[in-house]
Amino acid sequence: MARKIPWIGTGWKMNKLRADAVGYANTLKGSAVANTALAQTFVLPPFPYIAEVFDILKDTRVKAGAQNMHWEEQGAWTGEISAPMVKDCGATMVELGHSERRTFFNETDETVALKVKAALKHGLLALVCIGDTKAEYDAGQTADVLERQTRAALSQVGKSAAGNVILAYEPVWSIGEGGVPADPDFANEQHKRIKAVTAGEIGVELPVLYGGSVNQQNCCALARQSHIDGLFIGRAAWNAAGFIGIVEAVIANLGEHS
Repeated sequence: MARKIPWIGTGWKMNKLRADAVGYANTLKGSAVANTALAQTFVLPPFPYIAEVFDILKDTRVKAGAQNMHWEEQGAWTGEISAPMVKDCGATMVELGHSERRTFFNETDETVALKVKAALKHGLLALVCIGDTKAEYDAGQTADVLERQTRAALSQVGKSAAGNVILAYEPVWSIGEGGVPADPDFANEQHKRIKAVTAGEIGVELPVLYGGSVNQQNCCALARQSHIDGLFIGRAAWNAAGFIGIVEAVIANLGEHS
């Protein structure tokens, strides 16, 4: 059985000042995980620090990306950032459709689809977040919600999504302060369903990461699941030591079970 090479990354949300971002990147650069081939690591800083973080990490295997972008290349979109701008900062990937964006900034399945199209047009890897709310989970609608969001995310790009789009299942009830981690078996079953949807849409299964209260205690149990292709970590990875510790733990654990 081939060893799994998981994606493991973190988005910093609206946290850290420049000195914090630089310190984090330098600590990560100096660690053993910076150039590991046993995981694909990535960090998504706030916009003002992408270029500096990329510059520090450019000679490592760690990818740097953005947490959002607009679907248009330029124009009268005050305060927005375009895919060419993201790429110009050195980013190679972009997070799209996070539940916070959908909830507080009125993002829809349609606008997420436009952003995915724009990301691929400009050579950025699209990390598309999908997830069910607590009400949808309680109503037994998880599978339907994930199918709808997945189909929408791929609707503008078709087969070109292969190798260029990754999905992250982030249950809305599981993320953030007070979030409850999904049971690994439950998460694995959702990932299996999501992959089946992607196969039906574009002919291949796309990678699906799990995000939602991932921490040092549950990271290995989640990463070992057959349909979970990696971890998208929140607050447990907001300091470099926490991120490095989780990456090291997952790599060691997968090595023991390969």
